[in-house]
Amino acid sequence: MGKFQNKYRIPSARANWWDYSAGGVYFITICTAQRLHYFGEVHDGKMILSEIGEIAESCWKQIPDHFPFVKLDAFVVMPNHFHGILIIDPVAETLRATSLQNRENETMARISPKRGSLGSVIRSYKSAVTLSARIIRADFSWQSRFHDKIILHENEFYQIRFYIETNPENWKPDGFLT
Repeated sequence: MGKFQNKYRIPSARANWWDYSAGGVYFITICTAQRLHYFGEVHDGKMILSEIGEIAESCWKQIPDHFPFVKLDAFVVMPNHFHGILIIDPVAETLRATSLQNRENETMARISPKRGSLGSVIRSYKSAVTLSARIIRADFSWQSRFHDKIILHENEFYQIRFYIETNPENWKPDGFLT
């Protein structure tokens, strides 16, 4: 574990061989803290969203409004986590990247996700959901990280899409409750 400003930092969970600020197709999983069921419940293979679940879904749908270089594909809000396919368009990202060169000199830029990167999109999403969810439940929180899988092959894309679409049908209660 390395140090930044004399404090220990947990190593990144991101692939060190991949540029997350360039284009790509990603399978994203984000879990609630302690896997608490903030987003609703599954009944008869269908996800019934709570008010916070509706917020999580609505904020996800709004990502392209705030990040025009991002496209959304299949997604599902589950009781204690979220799955989605997010596509960063490399052409739009390249055009925008030239205006961000000065940011490289900032101290925070070296440790924060690059503007327009997958990390910055997910951080914004989690923040937007948290702000609205805490009006309903002050204790709402996410796990500090998120899981991503870089989708490199078309058949993998379709398998993941199928997994997302059938996730509510295959839900097995995990023992974590609201």
